[in-house]
Amino acid sequence: MAKILIVDDDPTTIKLLQMFLELDGFDVTTAPRGADVLPTAHASPPDLILMDYHLSDMDGVTVLRQLRALPAFERTPIVMASGMDVEEEAIGAGATSFLIKPFDPTELGRLFKKLIDG
Repeated sequence: MAKILIVDDDPTTIKLLQMFLELDGFDVTTAPRGADVLPTAHASPPDLILMDYHLSDMDGVTVLRQLRALPAFERTPIVMASGMDVEEEAIGAGATSFLIKPFDPTELGRLFKKLIDG
């Protein structure tokens, strides 16, 4: 069972995404703040990270750069999501893929399986 780490500061978004991804057979862990990402990822290394661009304590690009600086997460697929068109910035910082919000949560399972399996 592939592990997904969802990073988002909106509890409703986390619950909805967690529900859809668990129905698709993923093991889901969540982190509501940027500061929670590194400890959570180290405690249970994910196969893929879905991260919101805007977090309550920092922006997702900062967290993304912190993750990419660590050998353990150099190759982990990281999907960044935002309601703004910041795809170029996200990809430039090391995101594997970018999603514009709102997106269809039912499509995530297929995308994530593709990114994890290569």
